[in-house]
Amino acid sequence: MRQGPTITTIAERAGVSIASVSRVLNGLPTSEATVRRVTIAAEELGYVPNSVARSLKSSRTNQVAFAMADIGNPTYVAMVRAMQPVLKDAGFRLILHSTDADIDDELDVLRRLGERYADGLIISPLRVTERHLAAFAEARAPVVVIGSVPAGTPVDNVRADSRTGLRLALDHLYALGRRRIGFINGPLDTVPGAARARGYADALSALGLPNDPSLVEIGDFYREEGAAATRRLLARTLPDALMCANDLIALGALDVLRAEGLKVPDDMAVVGTDDTDLAPVAWPPLTSVALGSAERGRRAAELMLDRLADGGAEPRVVTVEPRLVVRGSTGGNP
Repeated sequence: MRQGPTITTIAERAGVSIASVSRVLNGLPTSEATVRRVTIAAEELGYVPNSVARSLKSSRTNQVAFAMADIGNPTYVAMVRAMQPVLKDAGFRLILHSTDADIDDELDVLRRLGERYADGLIISPLRVTERHLAAFAEARAPVVVIGSVPAGTPVDNVRADSRTGLRLALDHLYALGRRRIGFINGPLDTVPGAARARGYADALSALGLPNDPSLVEIGDFYREEGAAATRRLLARTLPDALMCANDLIALGALDVLRAEGLKVPDDMAVVGTDDTDLAPVAWPPLTSVALGSAERGRRAAELMLDRLADGGAEPRVVTVEPRLVVRGSTGGNP
């Protein structure tokens, strides 16, 4: 189906920012020159404001909510920092809610959208259940999901490519001569845990390495859990490299390796995931798979502005490509 004009395409035609287009379409104060350029571009592209969106303008709160699992996790902090200026420039206030990955709490946040506490919700659930999918379909305000959802889910979606990211990391470790690559993951029933498990298995297969269950340990996405999982892994085997499902797990692993007298990267190379602000200040500085946390936050905010301007447009899926940031914990050349 052909995608109709959005505030993104209007912004490109008018030569202004997405936020400026959103301000004009929502009747917020901006310069006459900007109003004129946006109006002309919208007319040229055949943009027709959605009637439902127009009817909601009078009851708008000019607030967008972001619900995340852990407000202290640096991945979500990076997302917030990227969302804030996009939404603020368009005249919206960003409000935050930490769910502690509690499914009932997430569903309650979705249900209460009908109470108009915000004009839209950006949500990043660790688990996506059938109850989530039903709540997305029934939501009384626009929803943008950061994280993978099944095809056909009626929400805008921004996702990372964890599987490619893990492949980049294992290719790097293999090129450095590492062959016993351990893996510390989070829970397999979570979106990131499942995706990173598939990425690890795919990468081993592509490299011709065996998928040895003794090299895999499941914990949770926190530093203390990463440390505990590393201790369990070392109690039964000794890898020559350790792939960690996020940077917090990797920091816990570094704590344990240091306590055990193992040198990083000489005895064991370590790679994290997310490339948070913690990675370059770890010791040694942590090689990490950058999954574009800030970019995902920015794109989610832009999708929300598009949706608020035109509620009838087809849902969109945006995938942010990963890259590997090489630092001292693997000893490889950047």
